[in-house]
Amino acid sequence: MSLQSCDASLLLETVHGVVSEQTAERSFGMRNFKYVSTIKAALEKECPLTVSCADIVALSARDGIARLGGPNFEMKSGRKDSKESYVKVVEQFIPNHNDSISSVLSSFQAIGIDVEATVALLGAHSVGRVHCMNLVHRLYPTVDPTLDPTHAAYLKRRCPTPNPDPKAVQYVRNDLKTPMIIDNNYYKNILQHKGLLTVDEELATDPRTSPYVKKMAADNGYFNEQFSRAVQLLSENNPLIGDQGEIRKDCRYVNAN
Repeated sequence: MSLQSCDASLLLETVHGVVSEQTAERSFGMRNFKYVSTIKAALEKECPLTVSCADIVALSARDGIARLGGPNFEMKSGRKDSKESYVKVVEQFIPNHNDSISSVLSSFQAIGIDVEATVALLGAHSVGRVHCMNLVHRLYPTVDPTLDPTHAAYLKRRCPTPNPDPKAVQYVRNDLKTPMIIDNNYYKNILQHKGLLTVDEELATDPRTSPYVKKMAADNGYFNEQFSRAVQLLSENNPLIGDQGEIRKDCRYVNAN
């Protein structure tokens, strides 16, 4: 994905005047780009310069969601890859781990994603984990009063210092009950004030978003439906088509010509 659209700009490495978006603070924790290279190499062997890196990223997201027990849905293809990196604007426009819900809503609404879809997209926090450095401000020097006290005590055991090493494997799973399944457990957790990030807590309590949170917590089918819609909206935002981009031969570099 990218600030501009799903155009694989994130995959570009720092070389030949390009400064990779992977160097941005917002990209902290992103890894395993090697798998995209493996998929691209197989596709190039079968169908040279036919499938873009952007489509690989988008379709991998779709398939990853299904593999993690989330919804199955169709996704359009035909995106082109960007010829540049947008590292300078990534920090400015992509929401931070602990931005307010108002900031997150406005960022998504700016690209046509409504409140209901934004609430659903944050359901991606149903899987994965948060590095301690992104949540210690809610634990030290004093515990955030909006956090469930028992959960806060657990978080302090997982993150025992206010200054964790960014390179250390110090993290907390988003959802302790079904950590590797995309489901509505996330919404049940945040209604109990067990969200890890500031935005999780605000999502459950802000009057603009809380009705959707309650509805998704009560109905996994509704969550799946809205999550599918939201991911499709995100994947179709402002794609590069035609001569606007290219199909990279190697996802790490723009084509030589």
